[in-house]
Amino acid sequence: MPRARRQFVCENCGATQHAWMGRCPECGEWNTMVESLVEPPSRSVSGAATATATTLTAEAYPLGAIPPYAQPRVPVPIEELSRVLGGGIVPGSVVLVSGDPGIGKSTLLLQLAAILGEGPDRVLYASGEESLQQIKMRADRLTMQADNLFVLAETNLSQIMGQIEQIRPTIAIVDSVQSIYTDELSASPGSVSQVRECASALQRQAKELGVATFLVGHVTKAGSIAGPRLLEHIVDAVLYLEGERFHSYRLLRSVKNRFGSTNEVGVFEMTDRGMVEVENPSQVFLEERIEQATGSAVAVTMEGTRPILVEVQALVSPGIPERPRRTCNGVDLNRLLLLTAVLTKRVGLALGDQDIFVNVVGGLHVQEPAVDLALAAAIASSQHNRPVRPRMAIFGEVGLAGELRSVGQSDRRVREAAKLGFDEILMARTRGDASFSNGSAKPVSCRTVAEAISLALG
Repeated sequence: MPRARRQFVCENCGATQHAWMGRCPECGEWNTMVESLVEPPSRSVSGAATATATTLTAEAYPLGAIPPYAQPRVPVPIEELSRVLGGGIVPGSVVLVSGDPGIGKSTLLLQLAAILGEGPDRVLYASGEESLQQIKMRADRLTMQADNLFVLAETNLSQIMGQIEQIRPTIAIVDSVQSIYTDELSASPGSVSQVRECASALQRQAKELGVATFLVGHVTKAGSIAGPRLLEHIVDAVLYLEGERFHSYRLLRSVKNRFGSTNEVGVFEMTDRGMVEVENPSQVFLEERIEQATGSAVAVTMEGTRPILVEVQALVSPGIPERPRRTCNGVDLNRLLLLTAVLTKRVGLALGDQDIFVNVVGGLHVQEPAVDLALAAAIASSQHNRPVRPRMAIFGEVGLAGELRSVGQSDRRVREAAKLGFDEILMARTRGDASFSNGSAKPVSCRTVAEAISLALG
């Protein structure tokens, strides 16, 4: 009987090596090589597979002859989640939900299971990390009651798949894929081989039975999904739940979706009643804003296809000339350093010996360059000790020459700002400025950052 051999597999990319290495030669990550056992296939199995491959043939069909997908999506009563999924849950799809520990992944999926379980749809919630009593305690705390919600506390893959085949639920939730294992492999749960095989088996069963399956995935210290990179290729959609630990707001993003757009984002608030939808994020993020405060500006940013108004704060104070501090929360530090250099060189602000602190209110992380102009206006406002116009919203990208560059979806940004009562929209000058006018909102366009700051503080 052939013996199992040992090999070392990278947890980041799945590359295999015969000996342990401190750094993976394929992806370059450190301390990601873990030992695993590989069971050699028996001769009978390989022979049967060869015989099957030679006797069976696959048939290809013309694209026009394939009938359209007629099975409707499963409606999701949680509107923010439905938006990110693309309008509902596709039967037979596999969705991977990931995020930091304690961010709310299990709470959100348990709420989804309970809401769907109140209707005719059967839902199976399989947890490998909590007991039945712990799940019941959380459901009671969130006041959940559902007759068609079945709960299973199990880590064995064959037991979970057996329950799925027996109950035939509309949706199955496995929390988490790193906690389950299959008896066919001797590796420990959470290893690269176990995660790969368990996810592949659940994916095959989902396609065969038409059961939509949600997998909860852990993340590493770097923020990526733990396990092989192949895990993200197996599933149909990958959702990330983001948020600051000390803030109550959560963002649900889609980084992969075979059945919808990856440009959508859902906004939730973590409360004692679980994850509550935020229907108007802009109004929530601005409700505590002080209009006449210096160092504050309202930026119009895009989260997917949804415009969101956020408050950007800056504080400029004298520091140590040899070592001025640059601290930011919610924006990229390199972007702050770039804007500081542009304001010093092109606008003439004396920021070389000043400490600069920047914060995006609400715990949001804004990545797009459209927040540049609002951030520059907030820094200039704090430096001159003069507030930005109270009813002015700002967006635009700042170039190294001090010029303003237009950003995408400007019309949506203007409409959202006008809806919230802003009278002026400070933006980069474009050919279609007049078409952006919406009610009482007046677009104010500029060519340079110096001109824009002069108008914002005027």
